[in-house]
Amino acid sequence: MAPRLCSISATARRLLGGPGPRAGDIAAAAAARSYSKDSEGSWFRSLFVHKVDPRKDAHSTLLSKKETSNLYKIQFHNVKPECLDAYNSLTEAVLPQLHLDEDYPCSLVGNWNTWYGEQDQAVHLWRFSGGYPALMDCMNKLKNNKEYLEFRKERSQMLLSRRNQLLLEFSFWNEPQPRVGPNIYELRTYKLKPGTMIEWGNNWARAIKYRQENQEAVGGFFSQIGELYVVHHLWAYKDLQSREETRNAAWRKRGWDENVYYTVPLVRHMESRIMIPLKISPLQ
Repeated sequence: MAPRLCSISATARRLLGGPGPRAGDIAAAAAARSYSKDSEGSWFRSLFVHKVDPRKDAHSTLLSKKETSNLYKIQFHNVKPECLDAYNSLTEAVLPQLHLDEDYPCSLVGNWNTWYGEQDQAVHLWRFSGGYPALMDCMNKLKNNKEYLEFRKERSQMLLSRRNQLLLEFSFWNEPQPRVGPNIYELRTYKLKPGTMIEWGNNWARAIKYRQENQEAVGGFFSQIGELYVVHHLWAYKDLQSREETRNAAWRKRGWDENVYYTVPLVRHMESRIMIPLKISPLQ
C-alpha cells in the first residue's frame, strides 16, 4: 500500500511561496521586544525570595512576577503523521510575520516538535506583553487578518487535535530569553493536587539555585486557564548526555534532595517531553 501523503492546497502553496524571515531576524526581534530589562536582577532576587503566605491573596498574585505583566500561551498540536513536514513549513511561513509585526503585542518564545513523548506533536509558546488586554487585542486583530484566517483553515486539515493553556511565569524563574543552538529542550509538566501550588512555589523558590550553573533553566510557568494546577518547567541541554550529567550533578548538591522529598507528594501526574526547535524558534 502506498504511503499517505498530506495534500497541499493552492492557498497553502501561496502562503509558503514567499521567502520567510530568517532565524536571525526572529531571534533579534525577540531580544528587542517584550523581555524584561530586569531579567538578571530577578534571578539574583530569587536567591532571597521570602516564603509566601497562602492566606493573604490568590496564588497567581503571590507567585507570579510583579515587575512584568506578561501572559503566556502554550499550544499543543497533534498533527497527522503524513502532514508533519507540511505543517512545519506552513507554520514557519506564517507565524514569524505575527512575531515581527509590532502592531501585535505578542511574540514567539519557542516552537518545537516533540522528539520523545507524544509523537507528531508541535508545541508553541507565546508571550503577550501586557497581560489579558494584550491577548484580547491580538485575538480581535486576528479575526480580521485574512492571511491568518487562511492559515488556520489550512492548518486545521493537518491536525488531529489541539489544546492550549494560559500561563503565568513564576517569580523566581528566569524569564525565557532567545538562545543560540543547537540545543534540545525538555518540557516537564506536573499536575499538582488542588491547593498545593503555594507549597510547590515555596520549595522551588529555594531549589532553583541548584539548577542554574549550566544555564539549563529556561522558564517556569503555572496554568491560569485550561487545565488548572498544572506546572511547566522548561530546560535546555546540549544533548541527552548533557541532560543526564546535569541532572545527576544536582543530586550531589546539598538541599536538592530535600526539595524533591517535599514536592513529590504534591504531584498527581508528571510528564517529560524532549523537543527539537523549529527553524523559527527564538529558543534554538
